[in-house]
Amino acid sequence: MSLNELEPRLFLESDIDAALELNNLNTPAVGEIDREQLRFLFDHSLYSFAIGVDTLHAFCITFAPGAPYTSVNYQWFSLNYSEFVYLDRIVVSEKMRNNSLGAKLYAAVEQRMIKDRCAPILTCEVNLNPPNLGSIKFHNRIGFREVGQQDSKPGLTVSLLAKNL
Repeated sequence: MSLNELEPRLFLESDIDAALELNNLNTPAVGEIDREQLRFLFDHSLYSFAIGVDTLHAFCITFAPGAPYTSVNYQWFSLNYSEFVYLDRIVVSEKMRNNSLGAKLYAAVEQRMIKDRCAPILTCEVNLNPPNLGSIKFHNRIGFREVGQQDSKPGLTVSLLAKNL
């Protein structure tokens, strides 16, 4: 595997099917979606990055304020912040975990935010119930802090996180 294989690149139209499969293999850490929903996310995203050339190893999708997105977590940030980037989902294949791919995707988003001067805050959420302990530890390690909690749907409580850039 080449080093370029493990560096973030722009998410492409041709990544949709592999991203859908990767996404749905990682529920409940991320919500299950269908192809039409993933297409909508990609079409309305601010930044979308992927890692992998022949095989998709990881991807992320972000949104700016004002996107036509109805996620209750995105809506919470929209009500509480005027300038932010919301990282809706980040998915790393199970076999590629612990290779810093998630950190590389976050770094790519943050670098692009700084370059574009689009917003001073990166936001996201992490499941508290059911708990996603690995994600909680990861986000703490890379500088996120909790700014709220909410029940996103029955049986799902999230920690709403923000990181100042």
